Amino acid sequence: MIRRSAIGAVAVLAAMSGAACGSDDRSEPAGSQQISGTVTVFAAASLTETFTELGKRFEAAHPGVQVVYSFGASSALAEQINQGAPADVFASAAPKNMQQVRDKGEVTVEPVTFVRNRLEIAVPKGNPGKITGLADFGKTELKLALCAEQVPCGAAAKTVFEAAGITPQPDTREQDVKAVLTKVTLGEVDAALVYRTDVKAAGDKVEGIDFPESTKAVNDYPVAPLAHAPNAAAAAAFVEFVTSDQAEQVFDSAGFDTP
Repeated sequence: MIRRSAIGAVAVLAAMSGAACGSDDRSEPAGSQQISGTVTVFAAASLTETFTELGKRFEAAHPGVQVVYSFGASSALAEQINQGAPADVFASAAPKNMQQVRDKGEVTVEPVTFVRNRLEIAVPKGNPGKITGLADFGKTELKLALCAEQVPCGAAAKTVFEAAGITPQPDTREQDVKAVLTKVTLGEVDAALVYRTDVKAAGDKVEGIDFPESTKAVNDYPVAPLAHAPNAAAAAAFVEFVTSDQAEQVFDSAGFDTP
């Protein structure tokens, strides 16, 4: 597949980058050497369940490696990386936030889109607010939650509302999609816009409602090793693993679309 070929090139480049810094254990491509140590992954909040599972599988395949995650809004993670936070891999829920990191020279290889996601309406079990579609987000009598516009799920929501000609009336805007979903699972709001993967991950705690405008804002998720990764070899190996057949099965099961 072209996607995996591109990642192979990423792995080689990342390993070469490590060698240029004078570290002996980074002098070979990730696929041809044994890796060890900690690999720190900054990942979008909507990847929490899938990346947690993939981390366990990656550790099982590479004894001696520990995967440590920092999940959050992609915009906040990009800012932390640009401010010097030590990390090996960045997986963003939007190309915009990956580009912010690239502009600062923190990513020097071509990121690869590994999954895609789209929005879905989430309502508490039983749908007490009688939500039927996106138009309900324009009703002031309902309690509604959205992501802040600067984070990917909020930017996607803005796009679909503009496409539908709806002015939303949210009671709260949260800093990442998991915080929005929590408002629904606790019954604090009648409806929220989250990713369909989050609805699926919540199980029977929430109900999901598809809406046609969601196709207007499909989010691409890019991943890349960071230029100043403390563990460049493990970073390259992890990025390569994220695009493997094993990972694709995990993403498909979670409701993501894979390129």
